[in-house]
Amino acid sequence: MDTDNNTSTQGSSIGSLLSTLTQEMTSLVRNEVELAKTEMSEKTHQAMSGLAAIAIAGAVLFGGFLTLLAAAVFLLNEVLPPDTTPWLSAVIVGVVVAIIGYIMLQSGIKKIQARNLMPNRTMHSLQTDKEFAKEHKHNVKEELK
Repeated sequence: MDTDNNTSTQGSSIGSLLSTLTQEMTSLVRNEVELAKTEMSEKTHQAMSGLAAIAIAGAVLFGGFLTLLAAAVFLLNEVLPPDTTPWLSAVIVGVVVAIIGYIMLQSGIKKIQARNLMPNRTMHSLQTDKEFAKEHKHNVKEELK
């Protein structure tokens, strides 16, 4: 009689353990999904910031191009003595503006590189959860022995 009661108690404790495990795993998955959503939102904001920097850099590069075009216009419209080149100052300004735009472009590209957009916290949390699940599985097996 005691053996039947012990088996029943052990069966209910296993059922209780499985129920608890199912509830905890469901809660864990929900929490992980919420963390992933939050982190991806942050990464999307970071990508948008990088894209804005690229757009601004494009505008600055375009300004440099226009300055270089103005230098060509000045070259054609000015009557210069043959030994001087006053349009050279406009070329220098155009090159400086283009260099600034290039630096800004590189900064924007660096912000949206794939390694910066990885959900690092979520990946770490999933790895921790995997290790916890393995440990929990081992503990349940030990209890069943």
